[in-house]
Order: sequence, then C-alpha cells, then structure tokens
Amino acid sequence: MAEASIVEDQRRRSVPAGVIMVGMAAIAWWPAFTLGAWKEIFFDDILALWAASTAAFVFVLVERKPVGGRLARAFVLLLPSLWLLLNFVVDDQTEDLGVALLDLAGLLAVIVGIPFTLWVLVRIVWPDFATETRKRTKWLIVIVVLGVAIAAFVLGLNQARFLTCEDFAISGNSEPPGCVHAD
Repeated sequence: MAEASIVEDQRRRSVPAGVIMVGMAAIAWWPAFTLGAWKEIFFDDILALWAASTAAFVFVLVERKPVGGRLARAFVLLLPSLWLLLNFVVDDQTEDLGVALLDLAGLLAVIVGIPFTLWVLVRIVWPDFATETRKRTKWLIVIVVLGVAIAAFVLGLNQARFLTCEDFAISGNSEPPGCVHAD
C-alpha cells in the first residue's frame, strides 16, 4: 500500500512539471525561430516579455518574502522595461554608441529576461515548485526547453529547406532572407 502512495505522489508531482516544461517550450520556440530565420527577435515577442515581466515585477514586490531576494529578482524583471525606456531615449537613426548600447540592452533583455521571467512565473503559479520538485526534474525542464529553443533556432536558420516564401506570406509573416518560392 505504501508503494502505491509513493507512485501516486511522484505522479502528482510530475504532471505540473510536465505542464511547465511544455508551456515554457511553447513560449520559447518562436523567438528562437525568428532569430534564426530573420536574424532578429520581433517586437511583439519583446513586448510580450515586457508585459509578463512587468506583471511578475509587481507580484515580486508585493509578495510576502524577505526583501533581499525579492529586490534582486525585481531588478532582473525590469530589464525589458529598461530596454523599452532606452528605445524612447536613444535615437535609432544614428550609428553611435547609444544605438549599440540599445541593441545590447535588447539582447540582454531577451537572453536573460525570457528564461528568468518564465522561471519567476512558474514560481508564482506553483509556489512549492522549489521544494516539491526534485533537482533532476528541474534540470530536465531546463534542458528540454533549451533544446527546443536551440532546435527552433536551427530550424529558423534552415527554413528554406522545408518552408517556402508563400508559407510565410500566408501566415501573415514577412519573407525571411533566403526563403524559396514554390515552383
């Protein structure tokens, strides 16, 4: 009887971890694909990250935990807002250090912001994630999501091998460089 209880407990813990893994992979694939296909991450992906990180920022500020850890998380969650603010301040028509810093801030917001925001959102949705989930499961989630993102990036780089320009046009996207027209 005790063995059945252990199996049930493991199943109960693995289902939310699987849902989190699938959800994070579903969110991460498109920005990685666009980076591969178009060599950039689209503004709507960055603004979606900004919206999620801003909401998570507010939650982190009001949660009932010691201030020290919250402030560090809150700062990282502000990276997309910093990028957005820099876009208002720096004139992108000039080729100078300001534009380079803006591009660097945007890249930093995406590279650090997406995984960190997803992780904070997981902790908000599932507060016991850190204590209930085994380290092996956490690493599995990270590896699978990173693997999907890398695969999506490679697919974006090689989009001409399995997609046509018409595929992009009919889906409402612009044609990426190097796409091929259907015969």
